[in-house]
Amino acid sequence: MIDMLIQRYDRQLLVYLGILAAVGTVMLYSASWYESFANSNGRTDMLFLQGHLKRMLVGIFFLFGFLTLDYRRLKDIAPYLLIGAIILLISTKAFYLARGFDWYKPARWLYLGAFSLQTSDVARMAIIVFMAYYVDKKRDQLKDFQMGLLPALSVLAIIMGLIVIQPDYSTALMLGTIGALILFIGGAQISQLSLAGAGAMLIGIPVLLSREYRRKRIFSFFGLGDDADVGYQASQSLISLGNGGIFGVGLGNSIEKNHLLPTPHTDFIFAIIGEELGFILGTVPVLTLFILIFFRGLKVAKECTDPFGVFLAVGISFNLILYAFVNVAVVTGIFPVTGLPMPMVSYGGSGMVINMALIGILLNISQARRSVGSTRGWSPSHYG
Repeated sequence: MIDMLIQRYDRQLLVYLGILAAVGTVMLYSASWYESFANSNGRTDMLFLQGHLKRMLVGIFFLFGFLTLDYRRLKDIAPYLLIGAIILLISTKAFYLARGFDWYKPARWLYLGAFSLQTSDVARMAIIVFMAYYVDKKRDQLKDFQMGLLPALSVLAIIMGLIVIQPDYSTALMLGTIGALILFIGGAQISQLSLAGAGAMLIGIPVLLSREYRRKRIFSFFGLGDDADVGYQASQSLISLGNGGIFGVGLGNSIEKNHLLPTPHTDFIFAIIGEELGFILGTVPVLTLFILIFFRGLKVAKECTDPFGVFLAVGISFNLILYAFVNVAVVTGIFPVTGLPMPMVSYGGSGMVINMALIGILLNISQARRSVGSTRGWSPSHYG
């Protein structure tokens, strides 16, 4: 069994992931050592690095666990995984309310003893698996809005709504986008998806603008606000990238990470990469790694003859590339500040573990390049 795994999984995909994780670890230490030194009262400069490595080890465990587990078993648990994610999202909000916090207090983490879990990350994995399962099961009915597409969109709306009230608007939007992409690849009509998207915007835009901090971010992005503090992080990010220029100021020599750019080791770590390593040695290679991982994922999907595996591989691939490029768009000022991390690079626990698990599933799919059961006449080119 082990010999078969070694021979058949997509080694290039694993190599690209390993390089990205290594670069991310080096840059996380470089971006966080000053913050770590300050937070630990001068005791250590490795506070965040240690946490990152612990989470990465857990993630590697999940990666190899899903690499050895037949991905087709996920079909059997997909509905239960979705239900579990819904329960976790409700429990997270209820936990904060039960402790007397205001309804608008950010409620994104569920604390289980010494461990904490960002439940929207679990929901992200659940949506990818469930949508792949649903499209595989209902692909002959997806063009029927009422019987095929509407139930899937209802599931997306429930998950997105529970994440919006955390509140985490940007993550909800990302999950909706990923879910819609899987439905489109599965054969849903673009006209129906567009109509549903327009309806979602009629609800989503007023919700987006209902909170003052989100409204200020949007106005600041369009140059309409007069609160300098709102646009401070985005401005410092651009200064950081400008400092780096083409060749960078050198590894470890960032100025912005010294309490000028807030939380440089999380959502804005890409700015530190650009500042220290520059355009040629930093930002372009990192983006290239994400693109290579994305195309390897699409190659896995193309070579898989099991429809569920195809939809799952596509969902995982788009998940990684969308998060990466939205993060870059925020850092470079193309998008408003969203708070979305860069996969495998930004500091974070749940996101790291979930992304590793998803890559493990993708590697497992890469081993199963054969027909499994009845595909009802389906072929990888069926949907173009």
